[in-house]
Amino acid sequence: MKTSRFLLLPALLVALVALLATGCGGDSAESVPADAVASVDGEPIAKTQFDQLIAQAKKSYENQEREFPQAGSQEYQTLKNQAVQFLVQRQQFEQEAEELGIEITDQQVEDRLAQIKKQYFEEDDKKYQAQLKEQGLSDEQVRNDIRAQLVSEKIFEAVTKDVQVSDEDVEAYYNENKANYTQPESREVRHILVKTKAKADELHAQVTAQDGKNFEALAKANSEDTGSKENGGKLTISKGQTVAPFDKRAFELETNEISEPVKTEFGFHIIQALGPVEKASTTPLKDVRDSIRQQLVQTKKNEAMTKWVDEMKKKYEDKVAYAVGFTPPAPVATTGETTEDR
Repeated sequence: MKTSRFLLLPALLVALVALLATGCGGDSAESVPADAVASVDGEPIAKTQFDQLIAQAKKSYENQEREFPQAGSQEYQTLKNQAVQFLVQRQQFEQEAEELGIEITDQQVEDRLAQIKKQYFEEDDKKYQAQLKEQGLSDEQVRNDIRAQLVSEKIFEAVTKDVQVSDEDVEAYYNENKANYTQPESREVRHILVKTKAKADELHAQVTAQDGKNFEALAKANSEDTGSKENGGKLTISKGQTVAPFDKRAFELETNEISEPVKTEFGFHIIQALGPVEKASTTPLKDVRDSIRQQLVQTKKNEAMTKWVDEMKKKYEDKVAYAVGFTPPAPVATTGETTEDR
């Protein structure tokens, strides 16, 4: 099975690209070593890392039979900026992990790599190596990416470990969103859809002459509704979820009653009610309490992580320096805001 490097890259870091505002950094370019593209709080990011990302991007374009953007083009500049920002953010996370007391061992990296090989390569090292070659990756790159992934996961755990959702939170959410847990009236019916009134009248006469005994056969032979014709026109509908004329008539019929042709935007329908109308119902809180709690916990964790990232962004405003030619563009000011406001 083919996989992508995106399965191996630190997903949380990638997701946070949109959250971390691009800035010009605080230190001067002179503080960046000649063989680096940037530095984070004095820690250089080697140009070889940048070159590896660009090489991998070229390989990806090649595999997709796309022309790689020429140096100097806007597309290339965007790709270049993304690569540099990815490396900067990864370095920031590594430094923050150290402050949080997070340490990733070689064994943890090996265990995750073994999991990836089992999931995507059937534990076949030859398949794994072939995929690396196809994507222009080295085993070392993959291991570094896995380490970064583990760092991001551990940071998320540390930042969100105190998140809690009370019973009151769950109940309040349920009451505010009760419509999401309400099932409208429903009914099992069957119908025949045709384009013309003349055809509908003809079929209506045939089906009523036999009290609906031939309804299934006539639906299979004549209905224009490909979604139900093979099932003899049978379907279960919910109140308000079909076109209005069909919906109104389908819920008015007595059980087993056959309607006259009903015109809708799709054509003419002959409808038979196969059972009584099932009353609307609401799923009780006790049946959805756990799922609501999980949803609210995840939402609160994401909010906590977003807040942490915002704080980290401010912390590093004056601690990132870029080599000449690798400085990202200044952020675009929003309406009513100037770059000086930043």
